[in-house]
Amino acid sequence: MPVNLTPNAIAAIESGDVNAKPLVQVLDIKLIGSTQERYRLLLSDSVSTQHAMLATQLNDRVKSGRVTKGSVVQLIDYICSPVQNRKIIVVLNMETIIPDCEIIGNPKSLAESGSAAQTPFPNKNLEHPTRAGGNHFGAQNPGKNVQSFPPTVQPPYQPPPNYRNHGPILKNDAPARIIPIAALNPYQGRWAIKARVTAKGDLRRYNNARGDGKVFSFDLLDSDGGEIRVTCFNAVVDRFYDAIEVSKVYLISKGSLKPAQKNYNHLKNEWEIFLETSSTVELCPEEDDSIPKQQFSFRPISEIESADNNSILDIIGVVISVNPSVPILRKNGMETQRRILNLKDGSGRSVELTLWGEFCNREGQKLEEMINSGSFPVLAVKSGKVNDFSGKSIGTISSTQLFINPDLPEASGLRNWFDRGGKNAASVSISREIMPGGSKNEIRKTVSQIKDEGLGRSDKPDWITVKATISFIKTDNFCYTACPLMIGDRQCNKKVTKSRNTRWLCDRCNQEFEECDYRYLLQAQIQDHSGLTWVTAFQETGEEILGCSAKELYLLKYEEQDDEKFGGIIRSRLFSQYLFRLKIKEELYGDEQRVKITVVKADSVSYSSESRYTLDLISKFTK
Repeated sequence: MPVNLTPNAIAAIESGDVNAKPLVQVLDIKLIGSTQERYRLLLSDSVSTQHAMLATQLNDRVKSGRVTKGSVVQLIDYICSPVQNRKIIVVLNMETIIPDCEIIGNPKSLAESGSAAQTPFPNKNLEHPTRAGGNHFGAQNPGKNVQSFPPTVQPPYQPPPNYRNHGPILKNDAPARIIPIAALNPYQGRWAIKARVTAKGDLRRYNNARGDGKVFSFDLLDSDGGEIRVTCFNAVVDRFYDAIEVSKVYLISKGSLKPAQKNYNHLKNEWEIFLETSSTVELCPEEDDSIPKQQFSFRPISEIESADNNSILDIIGVVISVNPSVPILRKNGMETQRRILNLKDGSGRSVELTLWGEFCNREGQKLEEMINSGSFPVLAVKSGKVNDFSGKSIGTISSTQLFINPDLPEASGLRNWFDRGGKNAASVSISREIMPGGSKNEIRKTVSQIKDEGLGRSDKPDWITVKATISFIKTDNFCYTACPLMIGDRQCNKKVTKSRNTRWLCDRCNQEFEECDYRYLLQAQIQDHSGLTWVTAFQETGEEILGCSAKELYLLKYEEQDDEKFGGIIRSRLFSQYLFRLKIKEELYGDEQRVKITVVKADSVSYSSESRYTLDLISKFTK
C-alpha cells in the first residue's frame, strides 16, 4: 500500500527548516568511523535524496533493528550542516513510523531532481491526520487507496528571505544559534552550545620543543545527552581556568573543533573543542533542569572480566573494604599515594579499585572512616580505567570522578539489595587472588615461594604479603645522609657528602648547606617456617620497624656513642613478627641480575585477624 512522504522535505531542510518534523524514508544505512561508531543514512522524500548522519545516542535504533533500509521515519530534531562543501543532515532524534516499506517514488539526489526550485512544503491541501485505531494514522479521504502518514502538524514553512539586489551585506553580529553538542562538526562557521560542566581537570604544565606551556580541560554535557571535551592552552588558560566551575551551566561559542585524542579522551564524541582568544564562555545565571548533573553508563562488575585492558567505563558498587594509603615512587622519581578498596554488586562479583594521588586523601580517607564506623557506602565511579594485571581491576585517572552514596536509582537499588542480604551474599573477586579473613587485598606467600615461583623476574614487579620474623638487622650503614632541599613539591633525598669546609654538598642540586637529613636504608633478614631472605626497608618502613627516626638512631650511635642504648633498640626488634608487604623486582647490579625485595609496609600482627585467616584457610582445604 503506497505511503505519502512529506513533499519536498529534503529541499526544505537544506533551506534551513528545523521545525517541520517531516516524514522521510531511509534508503540506505552505512556504518562509518574508525574511532567511534557512526551511521550514515540516505534519506528520501520520494523525489529527492540527501545523506544524513545519525547522532551516536541513536545508534541503538539501528543495532536493534528499529531502523532499517526502507523504514519510514519522522524526524523530530535535526539540523543541516555544511561538511566539505556539501550539506549533511544531522539527525538528533526521530521516531520510526513504519519499520519496513517498499521504496516510495523514484527519488534522486537533490541536484538531479532539481528540487531546489520547488516550493518546500506546499501550504495548500494539507491533510490533518486522525488516529485510526492502534498505532496507525488514517487519511481523511478514505475513497482513495492511499494510506497517508503526515507528520505532526506544524505552521507552514517560511523559506529564508531573498537578499539579492538589496545592496551590500553587513557582518552578522547576531548571537550564534544554540545547537546540540551532537551536531557540532569542524566545518561549521558560527555555533554556540549550552552545556553543564561535569568534570574539570587540573592545571598541568609542560615543556617541549616550543618551550614551556600550560593546559587544562573540562567536560561538557547538554540536555540531549551529548558530551564533549574542551581544552585550553596558555593565554586561554588564564582567561577561563578560574571561571569554569563543575556543575555550572555555560554558553560557549567561537572555538575550533579537532579530532579527539582517544588515548586521553574517553568521551563518546569524535571531536574536541579547543578554545581560542576570541572564544566566549558565559555563565548561565539561572539553573537549567533540562541538563542532567552527570551522565553514567554503569557496567556490572561481572562484565569487567571481559572488558579490554585500558578501557574506560563507569561502575557502581558497595564498598566492603578499604586499605590504608601507602606511598609509591613513580618511574619519574616523584612520590604519590595509593589506596586499594573493594567493591561488590549484585552480579556475584567483586573488584579491586585502586585510588591514586589526591583521591587517597579526599574520598579514600572518608571511605575508610565510614568503613571503620561500620557503614558500607555505595560508591559510583565515573571514568575508571581497566587494568588486567593479575586479574581485572579498576584504577583512577585524572578525569575520574567518585560519588559517595549518590542520589541515583542504581544506588538506591544497590543499597536495598545489600541491606536485604547482599552483604552476606557470596561474591568472587575478579581481581587478585584474595584470601578471605586475611589482610585486605593481599596475596599471601611464604618466604620460600619467592624463590620457588621466580617472583620478580617478569617485566612488572610482584607484590605479596609475608608473615615473617626479623632475625637479623645490619647496623653498619643502616642510613645515609640525604639532601633536604625541595625540588618542586618533593624532597631531593639524594646522598650528600661533606665538603672541605665541613658543609654538606649535594651534587644533584649543586648546593651546600649546614645540616642534612638522615634516611633509612635498612637491610634485614626475615624468616618464616619455610626459609629466610634479605629485605631492604627505606625511610617510612624503617621507622615502622625500629620505632624511631633515622636521625635519632644516627646521633645515638655516632654523636652520643651510646652503644648500649643503640644495641637495645636493635635487639628489641629482633624476633618480632610482622606482616610485611613486599615489592619484588629483578634489577641489574653491574653485570649481574639480582632480585631486590623491598619492604613497602610493615604492620604488627593482629592475632584476631590472623586467627580468622587461618580458620578460613583450613576451611578452604577441607571443602
